[in-house]
Amino acid sequence: MMIKKVFRLFAPAFVLLSLTGCGMGYYMHLAYGQLRLVWGAVPVEEAVKEGPLSSEELEQLQLIGAVKKFGEQELGLKSTGSYETVYLKSRQNPLYTVSASPKDRLARVTWWFPIVGEMPYIGFFDVESANERKEKLLKQDLDVIVSKANAYSTLGWFNDPVTLNLLDAGDVELAQIILHEMTHTTLYVKGQGEFNEGIAMLVGLAGAARFFEQRHGPAHALAIEARQAVEEERGFSSFLDSILKRLEELYGSSLGYEEKLARREATFSAALEEFNILKKDLHVQRYIRFGSSGLNNAYLMSLALYHRHFSLFEAMLSREGSVRNMLATLRHISEEEGNMLSKMRSRL
Repeated sequence: MMIKKVFRLFAPAFVLLSLTGCGMGYYMHLAYGQLRLVWGAVPVEEAVKEGPLSSEELEQLQLIGAVKKFGEQELGLKSTGSYETVYLKSRQNPLYTVSASPKDRLARVTWWFPIVGEMPYIGFFDVESANERKEKLLKQDLDVIVSKANAYSTLGWFNDPVTLNLLDAGDVELAQIILHEMTHTTLYVKGQGEFNEGIAMLVGLAGAARFFEQRHGPAHALAIEARQAVEEERGFSSFLDSILKRLEELYGSSLGYEEKLARREATFSAALEEFNILKKDLHVQRYIRFGSSGLNNAYLMSLALYHRHFSLFEAMLSREGSVRNMLATLRHISEEEGNMLSKMRSRL
């Protein structure tokens, strides 16, 4: 049984197909990319019978079905028609995201979309368009990164297909991705990216651990790997938070712009040295590529979106006793105005 050793650091992105906001050309790009996937996909049953899939890929398709059923029945995730079709025409990652931040502040450049509100990244279906946007942002003296997304959610607006790149993932990673995406469809709070990605990260990790324990027993290698992934998320989240706090202190100081940029490089170098020590204890190596292309504010803020508040979400899960109960509680408090992270803290 294949177990993939490298887990991508960035969780999936959203696509919203609405003809306002960023400009008609951009939305036409999104519309074409999304409809190409939806209209080009075939039912899983047809892909199993006639598709050019290996035995390992067919096993992964079966696993997706089992994870989806588990998420709906055991975790209380919304039942949709997503992941019941397969796009067989390309093995490329379906989406590229662009994120940007000021060089002297831990802040995110955001893009506004109808319905979902402010988003901390912008998505493209081809890397050329993503790189074009990156170059425009670099000219504004911003830190910028382009990242691959293994999957994404349209929040139930479309029945999202399985893309072939997902079938290359190991069993644990694949289960985490599917549960993560299902969480976005189940609970989404407009304009609150740290909450939306944080809760999806928690459900993906904790849900996958429970799935494999129930499917194979707690002593099975996949159950152990899934629990180790949760443990490593705790450690990485704490490590990331410590870096961000140091940078927040630096950027909030009275130093001038150039001096802040010079001193942040020392902080970045120290963080990479610390990670070289930390990674020796990694078992499933979820974060082994951290900083491999260097550090900047956009990179760290993108990681923070998914990973910084993991302990808060774990505490909420412990308080509620189950993913199902936690989602019900969070859905209820999301009906009130205010920051979801702050409201969660006030209940703990």
